[in-house]
Parts: sequence; C-alpha cells; structure tokens
Amino acid sequence: MKIERTKNAVRNVFFGTALKCYKMLLPFLLRTVMIYQMGIGYVGLNGLFVSVLQVLNLAELGVGSAMVFSMYKPVAEDDTATVCALMRLYRLYYRVIGGVIAIAGGLLTPFVPYLVRGDIPEGINLYLLYGMNLLATVLSYWLFAYKSSVFRACQRNDIPDKIMLLTSTIQYALQLAVICIWKDYYGYVMVLLLTQALHNVLTAKASDRLYPEYTARGELPQEQVKLLHGRIRDLLTAKIGYVVVNEADTIVISAFLGLTMLGIYQNYYLILTSVSGFLTVIFQAVTAGIGNSLIVESKEKNLGDLRKLTRLIIWLSCCCSSCFLCLYQPFMELWVGKECMLQDPAVILLVVYFYVLELNQLMNTYKDAAGIWHRDRFRPLVTAGANLVMNLATVQFLGVYGVLLSTVLSTLIIGMPWLVHHLFHEIFPAEECSGYIRLLLRCTAVTVVICIVTAAIGGLIHVEGWAGLVIRLIIGLTIPNGIFFFFNKCGIV
Repeated sequence: MKIERTKNAVRNVFFGTALKCYKMLLPFLLRTVMIYQMGIGYVGLNGLFVSVLQVLNLAELGVGSAMVFSMYKPVAEDDTATVCALMRLYRLYYRVIGGVIAIAGGLLTPFVPYLVRGDIPEGINLYLLYGMNLLATVLSYWLFAYKSSVFRACQRNDIPDKIMLLTSTIQYALQLAVICIWKDYYGYVMVLLLTQALHNVLTAKASDRLYPEYTARGELPQEQVKLLHGRIRDLLTAKIGYVVVNEADTIVISAFLGLTMLGIYQNYYLILTSVSGFLTVIFQAVTAGIGNSLIVESKEKNLGDLRKLTRLIIWLSCCCSSCFLCLYQPFMELWVGKECMLQDPAVILLVVYFYVLELNQLMNTYKDAAGIWHRDRFRPLVTAGANLVMNLATVQFLGVYGVLLSTVLSTLIIGMPWLVHHLFHEIFPAEECSGYIRLLLRCTAVTVVICIVTAAIGGLIHVEGWAGLVIRLIIGLTIPNGIFFFFNKCGIV
C-alpha cells in the first residue's frame, strides 16, 4: 500500500487539532461547572482515579506501540495475511490485558483509601467509584480495541478522531446534565463508562467498513512472534517510566498534600496538558510517516528532517511557554479565584516542565518510529526511579514545588541526554550528535531570552479582567515570533 505521508500527515493534523480544541474546551467547561457546583475536592478525586488507573494500565506493556510498529512494513508491502495475523494476536493480547487489569485492580481495592489524605467529599464511597472507573478501563480493552491499530498503521488517525468527536459530544453533554441537574458524581462516571464502550464499537465498525480485508485471522511464524514478544518486553520499561513520571506526581500529591491541593495543581496541569495536546497531534500525525521514511530514505535525509522538526517544535514550544508566563496567573485568578492559585515559582517550574516535555516527546517519536526500544530499555526505569525517589523526598519539605522540580530534573538531567545518545547511535550518524546538541542548546538559549523579555513586558500590563488577558495574549504571541524570526534569519536557530 502506498502511504501518502504528507497528505495523511496534514489530514491527521487538521482533524487531530480539531479534536484537541474540542477536548480542551469541553473538559474545561465541565471542570469549571464541577468546581462551582460540587467543589474542588471532586476535581482532585477525579484526577486521582485517572492516575491510579494509568498505573494499572502498565499491564498493556506497550503492546499497542509494538503491534503498530510491526504493521508498518506489511501495510507498505500490501502483505494482508501478515496484517490479519497481527490483528488476531493483538486481539488475544488485549483480552488478556483486560483480565489482568481487572484482577490487579480488584486486589488494589482495599488500599484505595490510603491514597487520599483527609478531605474526601462527604457521602462518597471510594470503593464504588473506583470499581466503576476500573470497569471503564477494562471495557476499553475488551471491546474491539485492537481494531484501532489499522488506522494508526495506515496513517489515518483522522478516522478515529472523527468518531471521538461524536462520542465526546455525547459524553460531555450527558456529564454536564448530570452535574448541573443532579450533582451526582456516580452518574458522571457511569456516562464515561457507557461512552467508552460506544467509542470502541463505532471504531470497530469503521475499521470493518474501510479496511474489510484486515480481519483477525491467521497465524504468525514463531520467529516473528518471538521478535514481537521481545519488542513488548523492551517497551515494558518505557511504559513503566512514562507512568511513574506522569502519574506518580498526582498520587504523591494526593497522599501527602490532600485532594484540595491536588485539585488546585490539576487546574494548572489541565491547561498545560491541553496546550501540549496540540503539539502531540503533530507527533502522532507524523509518526507513521517517520517510520516509513526511516525505512526508505537515507540517514542524511532523515537527519535533515529531524533538524527541521526540532526547530518547528522549539518555535511552537517557545510561543506556548511565553504565553504561559504572561497568562497563567491572571487567567487562574479570573477562573477559580486567588484561593485556588499556586505561587509564581510553581508557574515557572510548570513552564520549564512543558518545554522539556515537548523536546522529550520529539525524541520519543523518533524512537518509537524506529522501534529502538531494546537499546533504550533501561533509560525509562532509571529516569522514573530517580523521579519517584526525589518526589517522595522533596514533597516533605517543598510540597508541590518539590514534585514539579523532581520531574523536571529527572527528565532533563537523566532521560533526555541518554535518549539523544541512543538516537545517534541507532538511527542517525553518530558523528552528528554533537552538532544536534549544539542546535538544541542554541534554540533553548534563545527560548530563555524570549521568555524573559515577554514575561517582563507582560508584567508591565496592569489592565485587569478579560481585556488584560487579551493584551497579554497578543504580547505572548507577537514578541516570541518576532524575536525567533530574527534569530532564525541570523542563522542562530
């Protein structure tokens, strides 16, 4: 099958961006209504369950990434029999994974109250809510989840994105009604469970209609199965590392600082991850194209593409970081009030975390597209271990600031340098590594200068309310673009 990389990437970015906009605005509306109708504690409780279930999703072991990677070549070569055999194996894996999550989640049930410090909303049964969330997660694996792999391998992420737009509309409308009319958190979770099932069924129907030749049938040669198992074992460490770095923060804050502080932290984190989601659309849209390019193009061509994509991501990250510095605190004051705000040092740490996160996403995109999980298998574990140890140590005397600082340092000092080393010893010419690092350092230095200048100018604005936000947004968008364009013309970035 001929993959139209550019056309598919543009289409995926368009629909992915539309979905991200939608899934940023509607959850924001839901969260706002929940805060004012039910209280900040429910926001923290919701975030805690999401993080706990992400930990249980370790059972997935990176099966999805390994399976999609294994489909790139047979899809490109029109090897239908191999794709079908992979889907059959994928279906078996996900049935087992759903069972493992159900059992592990059941065993964890008695310990759920220990993950919350003090301020549990009145009348809430933690066990029942946890069980409902657990069931939603298990169903996401058992109901045709394997069929979505075809869209990813064929670089047609726009199809599941359209389905997600439909099911999300239904979900958000019903959840909003439940919160406003009944103020019932149990109903809120029940809607999530039902719409998750609906999304999986509709995705399966779309797969059957667009790719009827790809069905779960046939057997893979034992050698290929062994190779696939090896990839999954290697991806296990990446999965553990991702979960610990991204979800342990939430659990640590809940266990040591309480649901109220967790809710306040997650208000900030929601904004950050929503903006980050737009850049994630780019990564998801180009991953299959990068995987195809790494197979058919030269190392020099792929290195040139990496440099171009790096400049693009840093430019976008710089603009977003500048806007964060100008807008975070004024927006939070308007949205939730001063009593639900973090101090300025936390905002600076969040901005640094965002910038480091985007660079890390870029490098992981190339790692996943190339499938170099075996060489990289120890790095995520070491990074996650350092992050968890620092989390537990610093939260005792620095609170939420220590949690953020731990995540930034573990990724910046341990994770990223190690990952760059792997990329330039597996994918790109090793002698070009130092040149790429110099590019990263130059672009980062320019980003720091731009953020300082933009924040200083934004701080001079004393207009309050929404008018002040609009002025700061204009500053956060125009100044970084102007300065970045100047440095680009000078050949610095």
